Amino acid sequence: MKEKDKRYPDYPLFKGLQRPLEFMGMQGRYIYWAAGVAGGSIAGFIVAYCLAGFVVGLAILAVVLSTGIALIMIKQRKGLHTKKIGRGVYVYAYSKKL
Repeated sequence: MKEKDKRYPDYPLFKGLQRPLEFMGMQGRYIYWAAGVAGGSIAGFIVAYCLAGFVVGLAILAVVLSTGIALIMIKQRKGLHTKKIGRGVYVYAYSKKL
């Protein structure tokens, strides 16, 4: 009787494991894209600063960063798993040949 009444302790369960990774409003693969944009803009600034000067380097930094962020936001708005959307009507004559 005592063994049936024995209750095991309850532990909280983390249920967020099936969600996509999210950081500062960006999800999944777009976090890596943002890291690439940030790294590319810094590298572009360094190269442009060495070759042409501070103002040109700053312009390159601003252009690459703003373009990258805009592309990421546009792509993310379409969805995390974007696929090519075929427009029109497709007619399949044969699915398998007999």
